[in-house]
This record gives sequence, C-alpha cells and structure tokens, in this order.
Amino acid sequence: MIQAIVFDVDDTLYDQQQPFKNAVYQIVPDFCEGDMHDLYIRFRHWSDELFPKVLTGEWELVTMRNYRIQQSLVDLGYEAISDQLALHFQAIYEDELDHITLHDEVRKTLDFLKENDIPMGIITNGPTDHQYKKIIQLDLLHWIQPENVIISQATGFQKPEREIFQLAEERFGFDADTTLYVGDSFENDIVGAKSGDWQALWFNHRLRDIPCGEAAIYDVELTDFQQLYPAICGIFAPVTL
Repeated sequence: MIQAIVFDVDDTLYDQQQPFKNAVYQIVPDFCEGDMHDLYIRFRHWSDELFPKVLTGEWELVTMRNYRIQQSLVDLGYEAISDQLALHFQAIYEDELDHITLHDEVRKTLDFLKENDIPMGIITNGPTDHQYKKIIQLDLLHWIQPENVIISQATGFQKPEREIFQLAEERFGFDADTTLYVGDSFENDIVGAKSGDWQALWFNHRLRDIPCGEAAIYDVELTDFQQLYPAICGIFAPVTL
C-alpha cells in the first residue's frame, strides 16, 4: 500500500512550456508555432544531458544554459543564435519563471494530500538557487516541509541516479516500497524511481513515447492534468478510510 508521495517540479507541478514559449518568441519572433513542442523537448533533452557536466565542474552553468537553447534551435533547423542572444533568452526565461503558478488540478491534489496527512516530498534536478526559487514562487512549502525537499546540485547526485532516491528515503523517513514518485520525464523520473525500487507514476502530459529499447516499467501513466486529482485520490483512498 502506498503511504507517501514525492514529486518532481519542472513540468510536473506547473506548465514549464509556457514560460519557455514566451521567452523563445522574444528572441526568435518568427519562430513557427508548430515547432514549439519539439523545441521544448530538445531543450529538456539538452538540460538533462549537460547538467551532469555542471555538477562535476566540467562546464560552467552559463555555458550549459547557452548551449541548450542554441543547440535546440539548430536541431530543428533554425540558425544558431549568438552567446549574447542566448544569455538574453535565459534572462527572459528566468523572468517568466517568476510568474509561474500551480495548475489548479495540482493545487487540488496537494490540498487533498495535506488534508489527509499523506507524507509528501520533492526531488528535483537543477541548480540549487534556481530550483528553490521556483519552489518558493509556487508556494510549495505550504504543503511540503522544507526538510522534505531535495535539489540535485546540493547533493552531488541527480535523477535518475539511484543514490538521490536513497538519500530521500533517509532524509524523509520514507520506505521505498510504499513511496510513489510522480514525474514527467521517463528517463529521469521513472527510470530513477524504479532503480530505487519505488513506485512510479509517469505524468506523461506531453504524450512522449517511451525511449527506444526501454520497457513500460511505470506503475501508473497519466496523460492529462485533469486525471491527476482523481488518480491520486484513488491511490490514497485506502489510507484515508
């Protein structure tokens, strides 16, 4: 029986594509609307691919941030943008992130979990200051205790590494076999959670395919924000009876 739940942040608790989209249009005004989803997926790919280099000190954070938007545009056949324009994109993107809000269904879900005393936590990849700023903007500490928040840069580990999930078990006092992890990335969230023997809910609202060669190892898949609240209520109903 599931007794605790841990969430990813980016594109799980809020719509990360909207601030990204707003920033893209300010640096590439004629960007094709039909390419936006694919660009966002490439951007997430390069973020996940390159952030380990930041953790090891091989790359500077600013270099990684410049490269991910530059290469994402090139991947889709657009002209490469300068480092200066890439820095401008990052500044706009960060400003847009200052206005992110929880999806209504996420808020309902968190309210339900808190009202029923379900233990909650967060594991998120990324720079410590950057991710914590999002957590504050989303007011997530209203539902989740600060000591139940893990940000990868502060640990030396990152999803999908098993160690970050084991660290969460120790810090949060959760048991792997009774904890559910909820995230949008198959590679980071689902593979990572299952490597630690956690239960895993793939919040696949971007309708991504399972990576080639991978098995459908998740326990639950949801494809729309509207499915989140009833699904979580159903999972934890036995606990609240």
